[in-house]
Amino acid sequence: MREKKQINIEIGERIKKSREHINMTQEKLAEKIDVSPQYISDLERGVVGVALPTLKKICITLGVTSDSLLFGNTEKTDTSVIEDCCRRLSGEQVKCVEEIVIKITETLLR
Repeated sequence: MREKKQINIEIGERIKKSREHINMTQEKLAEKIDVSPQYISDLERGVVGVALPTLKKICITLGVTSDSLLFGNTEKTDTSVIEDCCRRLSGEQVKCVEEIVIKITETLLR
């Protein structure tokens, strides 16, 4: 059995927490990023590390930043909360949100 590295354990815990936060199973995450469920299990337990291309796919799928997974940085700027919400929307839905935000911003800046 491989020796677990502390950094892999920490990143794995953050991935698991992010996945569970959106009620996604390991199997569904594995399917969406084209890896095996066993890999997700190993990753979350810190048995293996994550490659950058895989990390990118995980961030996009879970709607989180790499900072939050790598460093545990959960502080969000005001706009990053909106960005996180929009990541899960279709292009058409994002356009609707954009139009609403523009209208609200114009009203507030009068």
